[in-house]
Amino acid sequence: MSVIQRIRDKGAWFIFGIIALALIAFILQDGSFRKGSLFANTTTVGKVNGEKIERNEFEAKIDFFQQMQGVQSTQRDKLRNDVWDYMVEDIVMKQEFKKLGLGFTAKDLNEALFGINPPQFLKQQFTDPKTGAYKADEAKAYIAQVKTAIKKNNPQASLFYEAYIQPLEDQSVRQKYQSLITGAVYIPKWLAEKQSADNNAISSFSYVYVPYNNITDTAIKVSDEEIAAYVQKHPKQFEQEEETRTVSYVTFDATPTKSDSDVVLKQVSDLKPEFTATTDAKSFVGAKGSDLPYSDSYVSKSNFKTKNADSITSLSDGQVFGPYLDNQDYSLAKLIGRRSLPDSAKCRHILIKTAQGNQQTLPDSIAKKRIDSIETAIKGGADFAALVTAYSDDDGSKATKGEYTFSSLQFETISKEFAETIFYGKTGDKKVVKVANAQYSGYHYIEVLEQKNFQEALKVAYISKPIIASSETVNNAANAAVQFAAASKDKSSFEDNARKQKKIAIPSPEIKQNDYALPALGESRQLIRWIYEHKVGEVSEPIAIGDHNVVAVVSAINKAGLQSVLVARPKVENILKNEKKAAQIISTKIKGTTLEAVAQSAGVNVQRADSVSFQSQFIPAVGSEPKIIGASFNKALLNKISSPVTGNGGVFILKGESVSAKASLNGNPELQRQALQSQLIQQVGYRSMLTLRKTATVTDNRSVFY
Repeated sequence: MSVIQRIRDKGAWFIFGIIALALIAFILQDGSFRKGSLFANTTTVGKVNGEKIERNEFEAKIDFFQQMQGVQSTQRDKLRNDVWDYMVEDIVMKQEFKKLGLGFTAKDLNEALFGINPPQFLKQQFTDPKTGAYKADEAKAYIAQVKTAIKKNNPQASLFYEAYIQPLEDQSVRQKYQSLITGAVYIPKWLAEKQSADNNAISSFSYVYVPYNNITDTAIKVSDEEIAAYVQKHPKQFEQEEETRTVSYVTFDATPTKSDSDVVLKQVSDLKPEFTATTDAKSFVGAKGSDLPYSDSYVSKSNFKTKNADSITSLSDGQVFGPYLDNQDYSLAKLIGRRSLPDSAKCRHILIKTAQGNQQTLPDSIAKKRIDSIETAIKGGADFAALVTAYSDDDGSKATKGEYTFSSLQFETISKEFAETIFYGKTGDKKVVKVANAQYSGYHYIEVLEQKNFQEALKVAYISKPIIASSETVNNAANAAVQFAAASKDKSSFEDNARKQKKIAIPSPEIKQNDYALPALGESRQLIRWIYEHKVGEVSEPIAIGDHNVVAVVSAINKAGLQSVLVARPKVENILKNEKKAAQIISTKIKGTTLEAVAQSAGVNVQRADSVSFQSQFIPAVGSEPKIIGASFNKALLNKISSPVTGNGGVFILKGESVSAKASLNGNPELQRQALQSQLIQQVGYRSMLTLRKTATVTDNRSVFY
């Protein structure tokens, strides 16, 4: 009995050990599958020259930009890539600033916030409405309060700092860096004079042109070995910084059937009696969930471009037309009313903002007092344009003295209260209007200056329902995709099944590991993750992307480094074909010692180009041929024919006739030198950042997390 007990005891430990090992193996396998490790650092999204980007920091930055830009959660994948690029660039630049000893001091901040050119967000809030003077002391007190709130971990204060103060600091340091870079740029006088002379140079020449398309593409073959040799010879043109992959895919789309269409038609038809009877069309449209929201504006008859416009515009007030098919919707249209409306309206205004988006810029009570004071001043004879310059928060109209001219087509693009004042009122009206929309809130003082071309306008309400696939149709498409995937075990069977079902296997462009969308399909990190977790020839289960059920097969893995023949062929094949065509044309068609003899041998005519500019890249009636243009300025070819020159579109033989100069329109060499230097400064400033980014060592682990 004791022996049996000992066996049981040892057996229990043995079984426990097996289970423990199995669990560890399962965990390790799962970690390996997800491209991580049980002991790996799971918090670092990436590194830039050794500096870590932690996941919590990365997510916080995404949240910040999502809130500031009003980005929907469905667009977060795209935003994630944008934020990554921003953070990498920001780290690279700050590392460079540190090497150079560049920084942003308290003195710099004080000057930026309270100096002679304060930022707009402070200038708007702390400008004296009577004198137009910036109240720096009040702004300082406000910023001091913000700093105190930040120390107390106030989230709104921290958000304010990140949205307004931090960008100000970063921009200032970048400007210092750019000044160091661009300060070294200098264009000598001789170079400006040389470029001016080149730009004014003109040539005239005769030529024989034999196009490459005289030889069919099918007659020329380019081997994989030739592609590979070309790539090896021009490595810089074909460097691939990161791995890419490609797939082929088929889709099973849940396209609405006739039965689905009939169901929607009946739904809309059943709504017609109620729609006709209702006296509150706005509420009815909202309650019934129309695809077309209710519009409370009038549209002039000449601008009424909707489908069945003639039938709708001939309705009596309260009548309903339809149902009718409008693209993929069934619709009803009800005429609400008619009125006379100008085709355009001219006005002038002064705006006092109380908020920009969700950020308050001025208390409402102060804004109201300010606009009332402006109204009083105008009634007392004050100059409108001067008040616009001093007080208006609409920078876009300051140059026009506050004036705007709007077409009636723009009615719904401007604030409702503003639009109704200038279109529904009459010339000469002056009034204060309060507005509140997604962009800003505030008060307008508006004067209607002119209204033109009055005509009949209509207000129409619509009930519109989309024709969508039923659950049965959706399920049928999904089931078809499942059956296709089950029958396609590898690339060969995938292609065979696609042919049998008369489906086109669509090749994808190159896909990077952190891409979030595929062209023509839409956003799907799920599919892209699958692509990078599987090998060439493996076939996916169906993946839903919008209305598509996608089944994909991995067709190629293109490692970082020189591009493979498969990837490079679309870029290289035509180049090599043209080289072979050029050799064939030269050996078989270019015969003779004069242009006329060469033209006769090639079966073409001698042509002439007159007064061709050196800075031009085009030969009239031929196309872009910079190499030929350059050759035409070779004085060694004056009155002599050249050897064959291979251009973009064919083989050329040319004979120079003259090289001269046209009169210069920009005769001041110093102005030209300054213009060239300004262009170079812009290029250097931009390219310096690109160079730093390209030479940085970046480790990107985003695909582990997303």
